[in-house]
Amino acid sequence: MRNAFAAAITELAQIDPRIVLLSGDIGNRLFDKFKDKSPDRFYNCGVAEANMTGVAAGMAMCGLRPLTYTITPFGTTRVLEQIRVDICYHNVPVTIVGTGSGLSYASLGPTHHSCEDVALMRVLSNMTVVCPADSMEVRPALEAILKLDGPAYLRLGKKGEPAVHAKPPKFEIGRVIPMREGNEVCILGMGTMVSVGLKAAELLEKDGVSAKVVSFHTVKPLDDEFLAEAFKKFSVVAVIEEHSRIGGLGSAVGEWLTANRIATGALAEFGTPDIFMHEAGSQEYARERFGLTGPAIAAELLKLHRIARKSS
Repeated sequence: MRNAFAAAITELAQIDPRIVLLSGDIGNRLFDKFKDKSPDRFYNCGVAEANMTGVAAGMAMCGLRPLTYTITPFGTTRVLEQIRVDICYHNVPVTIVGTGSGLSYASLGPTHHSCEDVALMRVLSNMTVVCPADSMEVRPALEAILKLDGPAYLRLGKKGEPAVHAKPPKFEIGRVIPMREGNEVCILGMGTMVSVGLKAAELLEKDGVSAKVVSFHTVKPLDDEFLAEAFKKFSVVAVIEEHSRIGGLGSAVGEWLTANRIATGALAEFGTPDIFMHEAGSQEYARERFGLTGPAIAAELLKLHRIARKSS
């Protein structure tokens, strides 16, 4: 996904001269083409993410369209105050790009994990939160964000994520992208977990359960229309995310459900538990550890679907 972002921002910078890219001490070679084509619009701000965020806010106040780019926890958690006060309070169009989100950097330990970032970003006033499913969603997501007048957070994976689209899809902030049709269970996949949701749906089909899967790429604002339809139609609506079950998409959907008092379908949430993962291992290992795999999710949804059918 990071390669897709680098290619997209390089091309978009040629179209929009206001685009400026600020890096937090990573991506030097990744952005070689950007620097070749726009040498005066790339700034490596070093290991000084708070300063980078403040500089981006100042640039936005001067009419530019800055993007900050670094490993997710360093561009979100570490600089939350600067994002809140410098960017969101002034409602300026800075795009915060987090790469290696979720458990992408599982091998480097909890300092590099980012299972709280969506919770932190979505609670900030004026902030839009977008989590593309694969490299094909990255450019249309970026194009949609750059049309906004306020702050946005773009949550990316790292590299090598499974492709779920054959070509770039139609992308609209606040509108889900259907990935697979079904009529009994609905899976809302956030970001790179969409591929896991598709695997779970395949396994459910073998057990006779029809599962719909969507790319729920926008955590804020939510797709209210789709949620209303889903909770009326499906026995179980499941959120799967590589993020804490506290404060992420599952929490956002739960808040929506409470506010709208639609209680036909049951809400199931799959995410990381309220603990730090002290072991070091691959992303695949971390997902296995927390039950964020196609087989584990399918097995749980099968049980929930059967319970829902008995009680209906």
